[in-house]
Amino acid sequence: MEINVIGSQRELFPKHLFLVRVDPAWSAGFQKCSELSYEIAKIEYWEGGSIIPWKVPGRVTVADITLERGASKSRSFYLWCLQVANATITKFPTRGRGDKVPGYLKQIEVVQLDRDADENKPVAKYRLHNGWVQKFVAGDWDNTADEVVIESLTISFDFFTREPV
Repeated sequence: MEINVIGSQRELFPKHLFLVRVDPAWSAGFQKCSELSYEIAKIEYWEGGSIIPWKVPGRVTVADITLERGASKSRSFYLWCLQVANATITKFPTRGRGDKVPGYLKQIEVVQLDRDADENKPVAKYRLHNGWVQKFVAGDWDNTADEVVIESLTISFDFFTREPV
C-alpha cells in the first residue's frame, strides 16, 4: 500500500485526459465520465445504556457512471443498449449458479493517461466488472445552438477495481 508522507510532493493527474475501453474491442474518447464511487452504509446501534453508538459497516453500493461524447455515425453503444433491452425474462440467467453469463455484460476500463509522456502512457486504470447499458440518450437537437449533439450512456456494473499499470 502506497502512503504519501505529509509534506512530500505527490503526482497529481489532470482530469481531462482519459480513455474508455469496453470489452476491450471498443475504445472511445468521451467528453465526460462521471465519478467512480463505492458507498458503504453506516449501521449504528446502542448497547446496554451506552451513550456512544457502535458504528459498523453495512451494505455496499456502487454508483452507476455516465459517459458523454459527441454523436457520430458509430452505432456500437446504441446496439449494445438494444442487446440489453432485447433480453427477455425467459432468457435472463440467474448469475451465481454457474449459468452462462449473458453476452451484454461487458468488462469496461477507464484509463487515466499521462499527458506529459510521449505516447500518453496509462498512469491509472479502473476495471468495471459486468457492465451493461442502463440508459442511452441520443442527444437533444436545437437549431439555434452552435454546438455538437452529445449522446450519453449510463452504465450499471457490479463493482470496480483499480488495476496496476
